[in-house]
Amino acid sequence: MPGLRSARERLIQTLWFEGVGLALVAPLYAWATGAAAGESFVLVAALSLAVMTWSALFNTGFDWIEWRLTRRLASDRPQHWRIVHAVAHEATAVIVTCPLIVALTGLGWWQALWLDVALTVVYAVYAYVFHLAFDRLRPVQV
Repeated sequence: MPGLRSARERLIQTLWFEGVGLALVAPLYAWATGAAAGESFVLVAALSLAVMTWSALFNTGFDWIEWRLTRRLASDRPQHWRIVHAVAHEATAVIVTCPLIVALTGLGWWQALWLDVALTVVYAVYAYVFHLAFDRLRPVQV
């Protein structure tokens, strides 16, 4: 479909997003919580795998809806839609990740939710910057 990334491009985008995110967030999580580096890596890697699956579905759906409404390429997305994209992606990812946080950390649901919200804010900012850079480096080919 015109205006959408190919499956290959979507895979490249998702793997880079999650890989760079893991390299940035695992050490940040360990520093902020005092968790051991290995524990931090396992938690963030598990969250990354869950969100990687969700990202492929969400980003394809978002791009498809945007294309149907505006006939605009995803790489030509204006700033206000980039913000909507990043916030919507992270807000919906909480549904996927909060149960993992409870299972892997032993935190209660409220504590896990607050941790998830903090990680969501970090990832929302990261998602905006990452996707802007990715679209500039690898624009959608028509």
